Amino acid sequence: MFNRYLDKGGEESWVETMSDILGREYEISECVFDSHDWTGPSAPPSWQQALRMFYNPASIRHLRTATESRRPQAWIVHNVFPVGSAAVYREALRLRIPVIQYVHNFRPFSVNGYLWADNSVAIEGLKRRYWQEISHGAWQGSRAKTAWFAAILTAMHRLRWFRGVKAWVAISDFMRARFIEAGVPAENIFTLRHCWQPENESPSFSDQDYYLFLGRLIPAKGVQVLLDAWHALRMEKGDKAPRLIICGEGPLEEQIRHATQENPLIEFRGLVTGIEKTKLLSQCRAMIAPSLWWEPLGLVTYEAYDYAKPMLAARSGGLTETVVDSVTGYLHEPGNATELASHVLRLEANIALRRAMGEAGRQWLLDNAGLQKWVEGFRRIVNHALQVNGRHV
Repeated sequence: MFNRYLDKGGEESWVETMSDILGREYEISECVFDSHDWTGPSAPPSWQQALRMFYNPASIRHLRTATESRRPQAWIVHNVFPVGSAAVYREALRLRIPVIQYVHNFRPFSVNGYLWADNSVAIEGLKRRYWQEISHGAWQGSRAKTAWFAAILTAMHRLRWFRGVKAWVAISDFMRARFIEAGVPAENIFTLRHCWQPENESPSFSDQDYYLFLGRLIPAKGVQVLLDAWHALRMEKGDKAPRLIICGEGPLEEQIRHATQENPLIEFRGLVTGIEKTKLLSQCRAMIAPSLWWEPLGLVTYEAYDYAKPMLAARSGGLTETVVDSVTGYLHEPGNATELASHVLRLEANIALRRAMGEAGRQWLLDNAGLQKWVEGFRRIVNHALQVNGRHV
């Protein structure tokens, strides 16, 4: 079960991959909602959208029809907001169907999912206090919308609708620890990092004069840290400094375009896919993930390792579980542009080091992100959910 976002990202790509993988092991049906249904001239008025976030009759009818026709043993839920509605969890309780909840972000302990407001981690959300996000309009740039969504999450907690979740799937140990801290029973939440099917059997070494950022262009992803690091590199090395190529979409696009005018070492490509993305990945010197928020996992690291590239990442969230400092790349303190720049200079000074780190990353991927290992882990989680719900495989 998945509610598509307005912009497709890593979560949706993983949902598609996961559905394909599980289809080889189980009989899988998909129940998809789409945020685009609430945009454009045919969209419901704002007041109806607000009410339907809590209970959307059309979504629940769709869900009931799918459930009656397929009679599933469990629901795997990724995201139900805004179109699917909170009532999906009430429906699970009514039908006594166990929910396996995938933890891609910090909901239901964060309104915007990032646990992020005013350029800092909104840690109070783990205590179900959403005032920091509300006061800064952390969801869709609106205090009113953020407050309404916070009220829905609060109601769901108080009505105990999450009792229907019999197993929580955290994509990193870091996320598991945060959800236990927030009150999820430790025996019901499991770490299962994403698996990865390598694109290349043995990537050839290619090393051009640029570093690569792929991601959503928002403050939480550390975009300003990137720009500051490349300003420092230009001040120190001048035209001999390496280039930075930034790819993605988001509200900071204009800021990045302005930075390219001030610093000729920075290049902005916008959203890249297909052959263009593959070429950029295969020829960069390293990839960079300077996230300021608590990154749940960071599939961008997997992408780097698939092409045998080092990763320069912030010591943030799940990134610390996939980047082995000084082995597969370097970890810098979140927000520390000077440290990030120093790591770039270390790689610049030693092509053999870049190659060795890339090869180590590639080996990490092969050792830790295998398909069969993931399938076995998920099977154990399914069995747990069904047993807790009073059923057995």
